[in-house]
Amino acid sequence: MPILILIAAACAAAARADDGAGAQAARARSVLDAWHAEAPEPGDRRLHVICWRTKDRDFAAGHRERLDRILTDIQAFYRRETERHGLGPRTIRLDRDPNGRLVVHEVVGEGTFADYEGGDGGRIRDECRPVLRAQGIDIDRETIMIFTNLAEWDPARLTFRHKSPYYAGGDQRGGTAWQLDSPELDVANLPLKEPLVRDGQYGRISLGKHNSIFIGGIAHELGHALGLPHCRERDDEAVRGTALMGSGNRTYGDDRRGEGKGTFLTLAHALRLASHPQFSGSVRGMRLEARATLDGLGAEVTADRRSFTFRGRVVSPIPVYALVAYLDPEGNDDYDARTVTAVPDADGRFEIACTPLVPGKTGALRLVACHANGGTTRITHPYSVAKDGTVDIEAMEVSLALAPFCDAVSRRDFAAAERLREALPEGGRARTLATTILAGVRRPKPPMPNAPETDAASIPLSRLEPVEARVGWLKPAYDHLPRQESVIVAGGRVFDTGIYAHAPALHRYRLEGGWRRLSGECGLAEGGGSVVFVIRADGREVYRSRRLEPGRLDRYDVDVEGVEEIELVTEDAGDGKASDWGVWLAPTLIRNR
Repeated sequence: MPILILIAAACAAAARADDGAGAQAARARSVLDAWHAEAPEPGDRRLHVICWRTKDRDFAAGHRERLDRILTDIQAFYRRETERHGLGPRTIRLDRDPNGRLVVHEVVGEGTFADYEGGDGGRIRDECRPVLRAQGIDIDRETIMIFTNLAEWDPARLTFRHKSPYYAGGDQRGGTAWQLDSPELDVANLPLKEPLVRDGQYGRISLGKHNSIFIGGIAHELGHALGLPHCRERDDEAVRGTALMGSGNRTYGDDRRGEGKGTFLTLAHALRLASHPQFSGSVRGMRLEARATLDGLGAEVTADRRSFTFRGRVVSPIPVYALVAYLDPEGNDDYDARTVTAVPDADGRFEIACTPLVPGKTGALRLVACHANGGTTRITHPYSVAKDGTVDIEAMEVSLALAPFCDAVSRRDFAAAERLREALPEGGRARTLATTILAGVRRPKPPMPNAPETDAASIPLSRLEPVEARVGWLKPAYDHLPRQESVIVAGGRVFDTGIYAHAPALHRYRLEGGWRRLSGECGLAEGGGSVVFVIRADGREVYRSRRLEPGRLDRYDVDVEGVEEIELVTEDAGDGKASDWGVWLAPTLIRNR
C-alpha cells in the first residue's frame, strides 16, 4: 500500500478516535461543571516544589531558574493535552511568588552524599517535613515534588549517573514525587542532537535525549503523584506518540529533535485528571470518601470471540462522570495496560468495549469510576486470552455472579450472605464457591491444631488447622481471600480451595506421617508483585517455585510419605512485599494407602 494511503488511514483513524473522545469529554465536563457549580468551593491547590541537598554538596547550578522552565513546560504539556481532549485548558497549578517566579523550598539533609541511596525517599521526605511546616504547608495533605542532588554530572567528560529516589504516588488529596536535579537538565537542551553524553543507565545518547528521559521522568512521576497509574497507548493512539504513563517518560520532547512523535496524554488519564482539585480549581468534597455502587454488571464475549463487552450501572451520591477501564495483561507490572473509557448516561448506565486484548495471556479488567470530587471507586475482574486470540471470561462471570454475596460476606452479614447463596442456581459453580467461601469465613477454630480425622483418600489442605500461620498483609484466610472480592482467582482461573499467603507468609501443618503426596498450584491472586513459594518437609526443602508474577502459576507434587510436619513458605522474591498476594491454590493431601 502506498505510504500516503497509510498516512491518510492513520490520520482518519485518529480523527474517528478524537470524535468519540470529544463526545465523551463533553458529557464528562457537563457533569463536572454542574456538580461544582451547585455548591461552589473554589480552591487554589498548588504543586509545592522542594530542592533537597546533602550537607556536603551544593544545589545544582541554576536550580531555581531551570526548574521553573522545566515545570512551566510540563504545565503547558498537561494544559495542551487536556484541551486537545475537549476538557478545557486544565493543568497543574504552580506556586509562584508575587514576581511570578517559581517558589522553591530549599532543604538541607542531615547526612552526606554517601549516606543516601535510591530507597531513601521516605527519609528525605521526613527531612523536608519541618521546612514545609514552617511555611504553613502540611506535607501529608498537599502535592509535593522533591528534587534531590543525588546525581553526578561531569561537564568535561559528559558523563552522568544518579542514585536519587525516582518514584511517586498520591491521589486528589495529596501526593509526593521524588526526582533528581542536575545542571544539564533544561528544556533549552531538548532540541539538541549533540553533544553525546554517557549516561550510567541509558548508555551513549545525545544531550537532548538525556533531557527527554529525565524531564519526561518529571512529568511521568508527577502523574503518579496526581493519582495516575501506568498505561500504554493503544494502536489507534500510537499515531500521537507514546503515552506519558507508559514509556512516554523517555520520549518527552523527541519531536523537538525530529526523532519521533514525542509524548501524549491518553483520554483515560485526561479524564481522571479533570476532577483533580489542581485541574478543576475546586475543592468541593475533596476529602469526602467517594464510593459508588456498581450493579447490574455483566460481560459478553463478542461474536468473533476476540474481545468482550462490559456493562452495568453506577450510582453514587458524588456523581461519577467517567469510567476508565485498564485492560492489563499479565507481567510487566501495569505498563502494558491499555485503556478504554465510557461516560455513564443520566441513569448511570454504561457499556465498555474491551479491546484490544493480548493473545496468550491472562489479564485483569481494572475498572475505575471517576467521581466529581477527584475520588475513585475501583473493581477488578479477571479474564484470559488463548494464543489464538479467543477470550475466556468464565472467571469474570463467576466473580460477577458472586459480587453481592461477597459484599455481604465482607460486611460480616452472614444471614444476607446465606440468602444470596441459596438464591444462586443449585448445582452451579457460583453456588459451590459461595458454599466454600462461607464455610471458610465462618469455620470454627479447634482448641488445638490436629491432623484430620478422616478416612478420605484426599483432602484439601486448606480444611486443616495449621500449627502456625502468619501472612504479610491482613489475616490468614482459607478457601477465600480476606477482602471484598473474596473469590480466589489466579492465572485467569477460579479455584474452589486455597490458602491465602500474602508474602512474607508461613503456614505450618502437622501431618503425623499419614499422607503420601501433597499436590496443587501456586501463584498471585492479583497485584503487581512477585513471589517465590517454598515447601519444607520436616525441615528439608522439597519444592521451590520459580519467581512468579501475576498471571503465572506453578505446579507442585511432592512426596510427604512419613513426614510429620510441613511448612508452606511464601517469600517476597527480594523486591519487597507490596502487592504480593500469594495463594496456595487447591493444595491437596493424598492418603498413604
